Formats: sequence, C-alpha cells, structure tokens
Amino acid sequence: MSNSSARGLQPGALGMFDTVVMAIAGSAPAYSLGATTAVLVAAVGLASPAALLYCAIPMLGIALAFSHLSRIDVNAGASYSWVGRTLHPFLGFISGWALVMSATIFMVAGSLPAGALTLSLFDESLADNTALATLVGAGWFVAMLLVVLGGARLTVRAQLLMSGVELVILALFLALAAVRSDHARPFDWSWLGFGHFDGAAGFAAGALVAAFYYWGWDVTCNLSEETRNSRRTTGLAGIVGLGVVFLLFEAFTITVNMYLSDRQITENGGNVMGVLGQEIWPGWGGRLLILAVMLSTIATLETTLIQVTRSLFAMGRDRTMPAALGRVHPRWNTPWVAIAVVGAVALAMFIASNALGTVGEILEDAISAMGLQIALYYGLAGLAAVVAYRKMLLSSPKRFVLGGLWPLLGSLFMFWIFAESLGELSAPAVGIGIGGLAVGLVPMFWYWRRGSDYYRPAGLDASRVVETEYVPHDRVPAQSRVHEGLPTDF
Repeated sequence: MSNSSARGLQPGALGMFDTVVMAIAGSAPAYSLGATTAVLVAAVGLASPAALLYCAIPMLGIALAFSHLSRIDVNAGASYSWVGRTLHPFLGFISGWALVMSATIFMVAGSLPAGALTLSLFDESLADNTALATLVGAGWFVAMLLVVLGGARLTVRAQLLMSGVELVILALFLALAAVRSDHARPFDWSWLGFGHFDGAAGFAAGALVAAFYYWGWDVTCNLSEETRNSRRTTGLAGIVGLGVVFLLFEAFTITVNMYLSDRQITENGGNVMGVLGQEIWPGWGGRLLILAVMLSTIATLETTLIQVTRSLFAMGRDRTMPAALGRVHPRWNTPWVAIAVVGAVALAMFIASNALGTVGEILEDAISAMGLQIALYYGLAGLAAVVAYRKMLLSSPKRFVLGGLWPLLGSLFMFWIFAESLGELSAPAVGIGIGGLAVGLVPMFWYWRRGSDYYRPAGLDASRVVETEYVPHDRVPAQSRVHEGLPTDF
C-alpha cells in the first residue's frame, strides 16, 4: 500500500468545529428535504417521519462503527480500508467503489437541482429547462471543484459560509411554523408509528430513501488524514452531525405533513420546500427556503467531492486503481489528479443527462440507485467494526452494546433494506445501482492480478493495536499499520 507521491494530504488542517460543520453539510439538510421529500412521501405517505426515525436508529449504529474504526485506522479511504482489512480485500474494494459510484451519480443528482434552483430564484419557468439547468449546475460544480482543489482549509471556509446561512434560514422557518396555527392538519403521533406503512416492503422502500437523507456525515472519516486528533475527532463529529440533521429532518418532515397536502407534494416534486415556504411565510418564504436548498445543494456537492476524491486517492495510493490518482498537488496538498478525473467524468455525465428526461425523473431513479449503494457500503462498515473489535466486546456491557450489538444491528438493517428493495425499485434504478457496482469488478480483478499490496492486508484487530501518535499514512509501512492507535474507551 504505497503512495505514488512523496507528499501526503495536509495533516492538522481541520479542527473539531470544522469537522462537525462538514458532517452536517455532508448530509445536506435543506437539499435532502427539497430533493427527497416527494420521493419519500410517494413511498410511505404520512409515515415519512417514522421512516426517518426508524432509519436513524440503525444509522447511529453505523456512525458508532465508523467512530470505532477511525480510532484504529486513520485512512482517507475509510470503509474501503477498514472492510478490506477485516472482512476481505474484495469486499473492501467493493465498499470503496460503492461510495465512488454513489458520489459520482450524485454529481448529476445534485448539480441539476443546483442549477434549477438558481434559475427559479429569477424565473420559475426556467427551472424546468433541463439543458439550462444543466449548464448552470455545471458552473456551480466547477466552482466547487476549484474550491476542493484549493485545499481543506479553503473548503471548510466556503462550507462555513454556505451551511451557516442555510441553517439560520431553516431555524427561522421552524420557529415561524411553530407559532402558526392555521395549518391544514394537526400533528398526529401516528406519523411516528408503523400504522401508515404498507407492510415490510413499504417500510423497506421508505428506509432506503431515508438512508439517502442521512448519507454524507461520514465525510469526516474521509478527511481523517487532514484532521487534528483525528482518531477521536472524525468519529465524534460524524455522530454529532448525524444528530443535528436527524432533528432537522424530523422537524421539517412533520411540518410538511401539517402544512402540505399529498397533492401539493406530488405536483411540486423538487420544489416542495419552496411551496412549504410560501405556506409558512407568504411572499418571501418560498424564495428564502429555495435559497437555503440551493446553498445546501452546492455545499453538499463540495463534501461529496471530498468523499469521492479522497477515496480515489486512497485507491491510487494502494495501486487498486491507477497510481496517478494517488498524486498530491505540491502546493495545495490535495489529490489533484483524482479531482481532475472526477470533474471530467461528472461533466460528461451532465451532458448525457439531458437525454434521460426532466430533472425530477433523473432525481427519482438516481436517489434510489444511490440508496442501494449507500446501504451496501454502510452495512459492510458496520460488520467490519464488529470483526475488528470482536476480542474486546465482552470486556464490558458498554463495549458490547456500543461496539458490537448496535453496529451489528445497523449493518443487518442496511443489508435488509438493500435486499428487500431490489424487488420494489424501478428497472432503471436497479440497473444504475447494481450495474454501477458491477463495473467495479473490472479494476478490482485487474489490480488484484497485478499484485497490489492491498490484496495482502495486515489484519485490523483492535485488541492488538498500540497507542501511537498519528503519522501521515503515506509514511507508514503497510506491514506496520496495525499498530496505529489504541481505542482506550468507547
């Protein structure tokens, strides 16, 4: 697992607050609500708040797994490294590839709404012009590409601005919604129960969409090689970020149930937040919430670029993908080749997306496809944590629950919704999701046959890890990486 460059990523660039901001931005509260509410309502109706609640519980198990694994293996590839060193290198590669594919698909699923929302601020009729939305979205994508190329510090400064404004707007509207009493229907506790689900298949469909809502908080682990005290910071920041977005998702989804009818939601698709804003604050409300969604979309484009480029950087460094992907810019300490490759592929996908249909049609299939890929790599990471800590789990009840039982249940839940959803999703969604994973078999077997050290890993066993300070990953011999840090507690 050698590096292709004498330089590594910039260590110590981010602190705890910066990393929490990145975790929140990674899940993109306003974007997830704006782009996905109509999809979730179509899947489960009034059970939308329940789907988010019951997916959050196993998702926290996955966040605990990421936290535990990041303490014993600091690696920009995150689940790609962890799964490969605990379960099997083939599964590790597929885990990393699932993240790469889901993030790449998101370049279209995120950039198109960014363009459409920008246009709608000036003229709502322009938002349905897929070609123009693609052009404007591509402009935002290139801007974020340049920010990510400029380094972790520049990235987090841009993130503080965009996510700060977004969160202020969201908090304002929650406060306004709480004081108004003329909404269409009162709050009903049954929205948090199981009564509105259409059986197990309906629950799985809702949970798959909910997994997409939460996806992105784990960007903190992809930034671990650039974070101070990363063994504790990255995992804790991910858990805190997950908690914040859960509260926002629940509050706004309940508000949608109270203020909007099913017809308003389905007819407005990707503009649900704009319609909600008008209901809560006629006049300015719609535009302000559209602004929040636009900023959130652009912000999560940035964090997704971080995830996919750091994952490709780790793969290039390990020679499981072209070694050039592991090169680091001499000035900005960023994986510039990986960034350039992702940019070129995404721009080509923007052009191809014009032949696929409207923005709404592209989004629905893309979200479902990404949900499958996300469920797979989260499930594998949860199982990896249990295997890595297996010899320590019976040392205390706390370790058994937080380090074993909860991550295991989270992993099994992710695998269940993956399998259950295959028979329910549209053919294009399954084709994109599974077909994208199948493409990864080509580089996996190619570089395995060429003898990459990644396929002869040093096992990851928490009980054998000794306490050391973090050394930049490219300077640590592959055979000694098992001795990288001590999980002193949970």
